[in-house]
Amino acid sequence: MLFQRRQPPKIRERLRVFIWPRRSWRRSLRYVRHRMWRLKATPRAIALGCAVGVFVSFMPFLGLHFISAGLLAWMTRASILASALGTFVGNPITFPLIWLSAYHLGSLVLGIEPMHDPIDLSAGIFHMSVDTLWPLLKPMTVGGVPLGLLAGAISYFLVKRGVEAYQEKKRHRQFPTGPHAAQA
Repeated sequence: MLFQRRQPPKIRERLRVFIWPRRSWRRSLRYVRHRMWRLKATPRAIALGCAVGVFVSFMPFLGLHFISAGLLAWMTRASILASALGTFVGNPITFPLIWLSAYHLGSLVLGIEPMHDPIDLSAGIFHMSVDTLWPLLKPMTVGGVPLGLLAGAISYFLVKRGVEAYQEKKRHRQFPTGPHAAQA
């Protein structure tokens, strides 16, 4: 291949880059933001897609975030690519905070005492029955819905304003108006 590495990265390096980007989190977030603003869609569709992705990130069902965000974006006629970019809110840094707050809010809403006995995941989460994980997943799901709706609503308004400003700025660069427009 043309741009392939001579030495493929080892698993340890891939894991490190997955948890902590090569450059920095700030640069990675700036890249996602610029990528979102440059999408070819209406500001409403992009913002709604991002909000759907953010909402889905608050659900405890790992591995289904991209699929469920894409389906929800398709059902609401939002940007599917923006929904995928919105799921980056859920990452290895934010997941512990999201899950802990969703679990405690869900326990409060359901009126149950939070579990103090840890669930043993050493055998692997995929070898456990749903009955074993349900006491943990149920409050996380119930608490994740209002937190996801709140975070999604905030992201909707922020992204919509950002995309509108970017598209307006781009439009003025392409079609200048005003007294000096004829000179350009």
